[in-house]
Amino acid sequence: MRTDYTCPPPSDPPKDTSVQTLGPAKIRSRLNRPQFVDEDARVYLYAGVKDVARLKGVNPSFELAGPREHIYFDTAKTKCAIVTCGGLCPGINDVIRAIVLEAHFNYHVSATYGIPYGLEGFIPSYNHALMDLTPAAVSRIHEFGGTILGSSRGPQPVEDIVDALERMSVAILFVIGGDGSMKAAARIVEEIAARRIKIAVIGIPKTIDNDIVYVAQTFGFDTAVEKATEAIRCAHTEALGAPNGIGMVKLMGRESGFIAAQAALALRDVDFVLVPEDPFELSGEHGFIPALQRRLRMRGHAVVVVAEGAGQHLLKRPEATDASGNVKLGDICSMLQAEIKSALDQVKLDYTLKFIDPSYIIRSVPASSNDSIYCNFLGQNAVHAAMAGKTGMIVSKWSGNYVHIPLSLVTTGRKKIDICSNYWRSVLESTGQLSYFYPEGCP
Repeated sequence: MRTDYTCPPPSDPPKDTSVQTLGPAKIRSRLNRPQFVDEDARVYLYAGVKDVARLKGVNPSFELAGPREHIYFDTAKTKCAIVTCGGLCPGINDVIRAIVLEAHFNYHVSATYGIPYGLEGFIPSYNHALMDLTPAAVSRIHEFGGTILGSSRGPQPVEDIVDALERMSVAILFVIGGDGSMKAAARIVEEIAARRIKIAVIGIPKTIDNDIVYVAQTFGFDTAVEKATEAIRCAHTEALGAPNGIGMVKLMGRESGFIAAQAALALRDVDFVLVPEDPFELSGEHGFIPALQRRLRMRGHAVVVVAEGAGQHLLKRPEATDASGNVKLGDICSMLQAEIKSALDQVKLDYTLKFIDPSYIIRSVPASSNDSIYCNFLGQNAVHAAMAGKTGMIVSKWSGNYVHIPLSLVTTGRKKIDICSNYWRSVLESTGQLSYFYPEGCP
């Protein structure tokens, strides 16, 4: 499948993992029965790595998340705002609810506003009305998918956003979004600093593709994998139901194929997993089409899982971008279906192909129990960080601990499957696709 088996060099460890603050935290927290976290408590980036010499003696660490004994804001006079940006993802409502309940019941903030329809909600010309996020307003929202605030894509003038925050007297802004949203949050932090005003900006990373660097796993990913396996199970049933049946499932994953890989591991009914990180050939000795033909002759059916960003090197496409600035992807599944038809018709092999694209169903469902719990911890820890005066950071999980990570780190690139890792090897062993591509033995 791959022609280049050399592993990429490891990334250089980050040099600065410090988190910005608005100033000294001087107000004693009034949380009931807290277990305060010391400001010096850290979680090492390379936890459990014994060969630290390989890291040139450098092992950066992140701040441990949690409530602080002293906070920055006078909470009774503090107003918060929450905005959700980008595509939908299971668990957004859970995060919103967790933030509102933590801020209201434990810190007794004066108000929490919901910004409607993403960053558009800050711009007066759109005329979107603010939402008053009371505990009653969010009490049942975790039972539903999507976001009660609505969302949008695309940039808005950062000066107008900060103008709106000042007009509303908002002291804390929570940004729930993906890579592009975190970059927007970083620009908002820069504009706030340039104006020398005291507004905290806390990010909660959201991407169903699980592709944000320094984030072990984004919320909604578990739910996405769970729903993806349902689609794969249906594709497998369809494939078994006809001679030379092929079930093809398209899953999300623009640049990272984690959903496709994880779903294949979970179900083990998949014969081919095609992901953006691992380029493949269509024809030739080790091509996908000949391998698929061998699979059909050997077993009489096949299941193919395709991440949406896979095989883009095989497509001729214009370099157009969407509202978020992402390059528009070519339709890999349509191309594969056409190539399969051409090849199998040529050898006179009758077949049936069923194509399933569950993407929008997966994006829109409520969070699973595990994701809902994860979202609750993220929302609570985001509030703790904000009240302590932290800014320009996200809340994430690393080595089993919730941590603070500066926005400057999470916007440096995308997390991708390491195709030289044991994880990807396990996927290949689970599908058996190495034997399909290399019937005489793996290279």
